[in-house]
Amino acid sequence: MASMDLPTIAQHCSGYLAAAVISVPIAQRLGLGSVLGYLLAGAAIGPFALNIVGERSSDIMHVAEFGVILTLFIVGLELHPATLWRLRSAIVGLGGLQVVLTTVALALVGVLAGFSLNTSIAAGLILSLSSTAIGLQSLKEKGLLGTPGGKASFSVLLFQDLAVIPILAVLPLLAMSTGTLVLDKSQINHAHAAVTAISAVPGESAARFTVMEHLFHISKLVLVFGALLGGRFLVRPWFRLIAAARLQELFTASALLLVFGTTLLMDLVGLSPALGAFVAGVVLADSEYRHQLEAEIAPFKGLLLGLFFIAVGASIDFALLRANLVVVIGLILTLIVVKFLVLWGLGRAFRLGLEGSLLFAFALSQGCEFGFVLLSFSAQHAVFPMETIKLLTLSIALSMAATPLLLALHEKVIVPRLRTSAPVPEREPDKIDEHCPVIIAGFGRFGNIAARFLRANGVSATILDLDSEQIELLRSVGLKGYYGDASRLDLLRAAGIENAKLLLLMIDNEAKALEIVDNVRHHFPHVKILARATSRDHAYDLINRNIDNVYHEYFGSALDLASDTLRELGVCPDSTASALAVFRAREAESLRELAKIRGTAEYFPAAQKFIAATEAAIRDGCLADAAEAATTGERSAALEQMDEVGAKAAEPGPERAGA
Repeated sequence: MASMDLPTIAQHCSGYLAAAVISVPIAQRLGLGSVLGYLLAGAAIGPFALNIVGERSSDIMHVAEFGVILTLFIVGLELHPATLWRLRSAIVGLGGLQVVLTTVALALVGVLAGFSLNTSIAAGLILSLSSTAIGLQSLKEKGLLGTPGGKASFSVLLFQDLAVIPILAVLPLLAMSTGTLVLDKSQINHAHAAVTAISAVPGESAARFTVMEHLFHISKLVLVFGALLGGRFLVRPWFRLIAAARLQELFTASALLLVFGTTLLMDLVGLSPALGAFVAGVVLADSEYRHQLEAEIAPFKGLLLGLFFIAVGASIDFALLRANLVVVIGLILTLIVVKFLVLWGLGRAFRLGLEGSLLFAFALSQGCEFGFVLLSFSAQHAVFPMETIKLLTLSIALSMAATPLLLALHEKVIVPRLRTSAPVPEREPDKIDEHCPVIIAGFGRFGNIAARFLRANGVSATILDLDSEQIELLRSVGLKGYYGDASRLDLLRAAGIENAKLLLLMIDNEAKALEIVDNVRHHFPHVKILARATSRDHAYDLINRNIDNVYHEYFGSALDLASDTLRELGVCPDSTASALAVFRAREAESLRELAKIRGTAEYFPAAQKFIAATEAAIRDGCLADAAEAATTGERSAALEQMDEVGAKAAEPGPERAGA
């Protein structure tokens, strides 16, 4: 990379930053995610469009790849070794099958299209990989990394990072095959040199690849992973020493040194730097400095990852695209469709469910940033003609740009239809052999607590839930529950609702909850409904259906926390209890009154009045307590404490006071 003067560097930095701050918010506002925003920004300022940053997008990409490395390090920090061990079957089994089946499918398409078998296999190997950067970032941004589809995607991406090394070894052999079983001496020497170059330390002579060299390279791998595991015990005292210095920038430098040092170590033995960073993160996952490390590295990760996406966008050659539009579109569609079908089939085979399988397929159906590296390597060994390499590079970049659109399609179109189409449950409803005065619909985090408390007080309840795993969990701890959809009238009758007194409605799906309310109100008006509200709007919907007992799922916990805060600040328990009673009563009143005018111009002014009235009522209660205490000749602690709460909360802590 040629040296640049300061004005040129400033121009390039300004171009990248300006494009990002303009494109990313627009893409976010449209619900397309930040990744597509960065890609569009790069396409706009790249050498094949506005040419604001010149011809240096490929050089920038080498620097920006550290964003991918830092991302995997942070992912490793969040994944304990025990969790990784539990994923081993998914990593090896699912990941291995994905690479093999996708390679075979794409190679078959290539052969049918008239390409040679070797060329088709080489293209299949390169295109079987998916983008770690785009896949992980998009799933994390949408909060889907912890879902079955997200976990499967992560496992496959991790295996693909491992697969890069053997693919590098195979590509030169595919280039050298002549279609016969006989190789001349020059071809054998060429294969020997290629394998040696892949496994050797930079600068090592291309000596004959002997058994001793095999053992030497294996010993290097053992030493590297031994160093990573040993670092688990060395890093703690090291960071303890750094933390004692109380210099924030020193901790930041140490965190970056840890990642870059691991990257260099893995590169020296010919392994994926991103994989090394991930392993280092896993090793440090149970360290007490895990959260601090993540906090220090996250800003660099975000900037470099954004820069990487911009560089990918800048690599899109629009002139080549115009000249080969039909071919490129055909390549992209073939890549996405073939990978989607393979991934979806594997998702169903590994029991990810319909929704999880679709997410798995949409998230990984693109090309991979390692594809650029593999294609560059292929050019050096004449695996493909140069024109083919250019077309494949363009197709990979555009398929990566299409991924956020595919995930948006999955999130906004496909998932809502899956969830509202009310498919026939795969499992038939259980036969209910008990009739209790209380029926509980929904045994999630909220219903679980209510049901256990009622059982502890000797109240029997019939529990219904549409999640078969929850029902099995119930039975495993000795409780009785039944699988079934509480919105079905026949199931409610089977549960004995005609003789029941109460229905406790605690399901997560707001639309389904309102449907159950309407059904019960119409067919079983004698049953009183006590309903959990998942949001204020949901509470308004329930109140407008004449449900008297509505419970916001976080209301009680929030008040408990606030009352404990007052206690810690020295407010007397009687004053706190009085304030709690006033707040509860005023909040219940505001819910009922505001539900009548929701969505009108009067709503917000009325809400402001209720807030002010609640604060005044609590203050008046404290004054009344003070007056009552004064009549008995006692000093009023309540009033003084309420006046002093703000001052106490604002007092400096020991560190600030000492400073």
